[in-house]
Amino acid sequence: MPRVVGIDIPNEKAIWVSLTYIPGIGRYTSEQILKEAGIERSTKAAKLSEDELSRITQIIDRNYVVGGQLRRQVTQNIARLRDISCYRGVRHRKGLPVRGQHTQSNARTRKGPRKTVAGKKGVKEAR
Repeated sequence: MPRVVGIDIPNEKAIWVSLTYIPGIGRYTSEQILKEAGIERSTKAAKLSEDELSRITQIIDRNYVVGGQLRRQVTQNIARLRDISCYRGVRHRKGLPVRGQHTQSNARTRKGPRKTVAGKKGVKEAR
């Protein structure tokens, strides 16, 4: 498996697909990198020479934030929002949806499994 920017990319796939295994690089970015490096997009990752791999690595290092550095940057951005207590930061802190979604009947992914409150349904008055 070729190693690009500290991540093993699959051998058997075309290079444009293999590059999408790097966090922070999608399909469009992968195409742009290959165009700049002058590599055919359908080339298998295993057939790349050391020179071509180093060209791809240099382009990624120079122009893009990927992998652990990207993860760290996102974490710092969320921490900053929490620290300044803006609306989005408060939503992050409470574990609720951040981007304006409804929460009355949805948002199970963010809120977690339902927490049933006992004694709500079927309460009868004593006569």
